[in-house]
Amino acid sequence: MSQQEDVVAHEAGDSAEDEATEFADAGEFEASEDRAENGVNDLTDANDANGAAGDASSDDGPSLAELEQEGEIAADYIEGLLDVADLDGDIDMDVEGERAVVSVVGATLDELVGRRGEVLEALQELTRLAVHKQTGNRTRMMLDVGGYRQRRRAELAATGQDAAEEVRRTGEPKRLWAMNPFERKIVHDAVAAAGLRSESEGEEPDRRVVVLPA
Repeated sequence: MSQQEDVVAHEAGDSAEDEATEFADAGEFEASEDRAENGVNDLTDANDANGAAGDASSDDGPSLAELEQEGEIAADYIEGLLDVADLDGDIDMDVEGERAVVSVVGATLDELVGRRGEVLEALQELTRLAVHKQTGNRTRMMLDVGGYRQRRRAELAATGQDAAEEVRRTGEPKRLWAMNPFERKIVHDAVAAAGLRSESEGEEPDRRVVVLPA
């Protein structure tokens, strides 16, 4: 891990220790994730399982003004972390559907993504905690860095499609490598779109997708 990644990770750890007690416990998260992965809960990606566990928001969802407020809070929080870590980056804010989206673009992006997006996932959860602390509401805010999530979605969708084709051809289940919730949800969606079923097995951090024959 680079020195800059270590700074970000250290800051993330300190903040998480102070704020993590405000969110649902691990068991509640796991149940929510399983519902998301198996299509019972219509969540856009598996990170929503983190943000949605124990969600107390109304069925109508947040208003545009509330989403814009979430984006502003998130942008301020990320800007502060960039300053602490001495990293360059411009911050863009947007609203997509019923979620605020904050993107960091600039020259020094690898440190904010980390290996397999681990730093990015940590930053997103910390940012959601910061938004929750100020608004009192759960948030499905998404953080992206340098278009990483978009590229990763395309790669994982292709993985799910290829696995489904192999299972259809061989008639045998296929177990994929260990993935985080964000990655597994994309693969589940791709397999479902291909007309097959999939499920998750194992425990974190070794939990993986199994593609099943029809």
